[in-house]
Amino acid sequence: MIKFIRVDHRLLHGQTALSWYGATHANCVLIANDDVPNDPIRKATTKMARPVGAKLVIMPIQKSIDQINSGIADKYDIMIVVESIHDAYRLISGLKDKPESLNLGGTKKTDDTENISTAVNVTAQDKVELKKLSTSGVKVYIQQVPTAASKTVDF
Repeated sequence: MIKFIRVDHRLLHGQTALSWYGATHANCVLIANDDVPNDPIRKATTKMARPVGAKLVIMPIQKSIDQINSGIADKYDIMIVVESIHDAYRLISGLKDKPESLNLGGTKKTDDTENISTAVNVTAQDKVELKKLSTSGVKVYIQQVPTAASKTVDF
């Protein structure tokens, strides 16, 4: 069962590994990313950030979709972390059962982005994809840590 989905360009780090993992009562962390599984350095650093007692799974987005849709992951309470809004859109769009919400935690600032909060920057394409998710019933919100106030995003 998916407990939580977060967009964070840093993937697994202190905020996600400690604060969010505990708050979501997950027992498995899924890093859904197309690059990390094939990058030994990123994979190793991600593994080092694994919360104590958590199962850590790192796999490409399409394989993540396939595994979740197959039911093989049903025995876990899963916290999913993706690197970008586009990755979240791809993941959620491919799931048979849509999650209730998507947490925006941190996205990189570039020349093509607009800053919508302290740590969240979006492109025009991100806005389109977030609107589609929102329209499909997925609550999109910004919240850095579980103890902070959340802000619903609606484009």
